[in-house]
Amino acid sequence: MKNTEYAIVDIETTGGNASGSRITEIAIIIHDGKNVIDRYETLVNPEKDIPLSIFGLTGINNEMVANAPIFDDISEKVLEMLTDRIFVAHNVNFDYSFVHHQLEQAGFKWSAKKLCTVRAARKIKPGLGSYSLGNLCNSLNISLENRHRAGGDADATAVLFSLLLEWDDAGEIEKMIKKTAQDQRLPPNLPPEDFNNLPEKPGVYYFYNQQKKVIYVGKAINLKKRVASHFSGNNIKPQRQHFLRDIHGISFEVCATELMALLLECSEIKKLWPTYNRALKRFEAKFGIYQYEARNGYKYLAIGKVSKFQICIHEFNSLHVGINLLRSLAEQFEIDHRFCKYSRPEEGEFFYTPEIKELPDVVIHNEQVDNAIDFLLHNRPTFAIIDKGRTGDERSCIWIENGHFHGMGYIPRDVAINDPEDVKSYVTLYKSNQYIEQLIFAYAEKYPGKVFFNKQFLK
Repeated sequence: MKNTEYAIVDIETTGGNASGSRITEIAIIIHDGKNVIDRYETLVNPEKDIPLSIFGLTGINNEMVANAPIFDDISEKVLEMLTDRIFVAHNVNFDYSFVHHQLEQAGFKWSAKKLCTVRAARKIKPGLGSYSLGNLCNSLNISLENRHRAGGDADATAVLFSLLLEWDDAGEIEKMIKKTAQDQRLPPNLPPEDFNNLPEKPGVYYFYNQQKKVIYVGKAINLKKRVASHFSGNNIKPQRQHFLRDIHGISFEVCATELMALLLECSEIKKLWPTYNRALKRFEAKFGIYQYEARNGYKYLAIGKVSKFQICIHEFNSLHVGINLLRSLAEQFEIDHRFCKYSRPEEGEFFYTPEIKELPDVVIHNEQVDNAIDFLLHNRPTFAIIDKGRTGDERSCIWIENGHFHGMGYIPRDVAINDPEDVKSYVTLYKSNQYIEQLIFAYAEKYPGKVFFNKQFLK
């Protein structure tokens, strides 16, 4: 049986992601588990300019690579060196993504098992202050020459790898090189225990950056499975690469149901506004219904964009929803349609009304508008959704008051609830928005058996 061999790789590049950047230098050291048995190193013409910031870091400039081979010219040699060997690198996913991408562009389909020496060092030598290559070399007395050049960094990584093999009494490296080893796919700065602590339950998870700031909030039916999906695949887009490098920690909150997880996710995104959450940000209310009084004493209802300088009666995610509601109110309360504006007037129009013949009685008309507003604010349904708890000893509850999400929480199973209002004392308050209300009302319509309005519920 052929002994396991390792290809220890280091590259220099024109930038930080494989989709928009290119390799400028590559070094490959072949290791048989005991000794270095082969070595390959070359500059590479990236066929694009090297940014000044990269030159400042690596010392590689456009003149140095002008006569170097392009990657296509060395692709067969690189493939030969890597084939049937474990791909080893310090922060392996970075180097692997570039090599995989450029081999693919050269027409070669290649993949390999990976081993990250950052992760291996964390497991075999825990407790060190930093696991960057430079700091590890200082801590472990490894000579590091030609820092930020492929050859120098690869030589240091090879020495580090040899030491890790020597110190690996628990067989951690053997476990890691299995293709199914999850922590091989974890972001380089994420402590493995943060991932390992995730339960396989519904809930909300939080990704943190190095400054302990939340950068992403997500919900899941299965927390561990959902978080793992963020780290799978070989997506080389810069947005994903930056996202993965920014993750330095994970926390989570278990929820009883998927609906509660979704409501918590929406509330937390609204409160924290994390950098990498984009999808739910678009549900921020953009339109509202306004009431104003013209100079002649008549009250108007108008739909317009939400403004921090004007208080609206009710908010909507879309103009279409607002217009439909205003039409419905006008019909229900017999409001003259001439006093309904389906786009908010400009500032100067708030106090001006053109002459309109046969105006309705101003007192009756204004009372009709007030009744419509009162209905909108105070006559929407109040109810609870009662569902399973996180454990058998509790039930979950979601409280809706006047059509608005009031809060959610958990009720001990041995507590008798005789009045819907009693639910309120068990909920944590959350801010409502129209998107959350849409989710709850859709759920209530789909599962009417979990919705309770009166004293008969929870018997």
